[in-house]
Amino acid sequence: MSHTIESVYFDGKGKDYTEETLKLAKKRADELGIKDIIIASYTGYAGVLASEIFKGYNLVVSAGMMGFTEPNVHRMVDENKEKMEANGAKIFYHLHAFGGLGRAVKQRFGPIQVDEIIANVLRLFSQGVKVCLEISCMACDAGLIKAGEPVIAIGGSGGGADSATVLLPSNTHRFFDTKVLEVICKPRVG
Repeated sequence: MSHTIESVYFDGKGKDYTEETLKLAKKRADELGIKDIIIASYTGYAGVLASEIFKGYNLVVSAGMMGFTEPNVHRMVDENKEKMEANGAKIFYHLHAFGGLGRAVKQRFGPIQVDEIIANVLRLFSQGVKVCLEISCMACDAGLIKAGEPVIAIGGSGGGADSATVLLPSNTHRFFDTKVLEVICKPRVG
């Protein structure tokens, strides 16, 4: 048995592709009957658009970690947070699954860590595809989506969304149980 699905490859990357990425993800979610959607959105730009497109879905917004730029501060714009929550989105703050402690060890002692190797290999597909896998693990860790059940994951390359996947997520400590079923869209260029 085989399946023919559409994959879209953008000639660029970043914020300019956010709306098209979200529309492609919504179309595929509806075709597959998937109600769990996760998106990376630190300031809330992509998250607000997603919360409008995915009203009535279990939309989970991965907002990065509290204290990334300075202690006790997040990057989410308050107005965007309010809009997303009004549309039913769940927002969570977290340490990056492919960074965190490994990055701290590298900064202190110098050697590269295994999590950074995995992150850099996934970036061979695109920054956004790496983000899709990472935020899915973190959302599982937070109990906001279920491991092993299909989700649409949406990520990007700084300030917007340009990649979307259908995947079976896992918890971070079981990362290799994650299965990428489809790439809905991604940049064709680096």
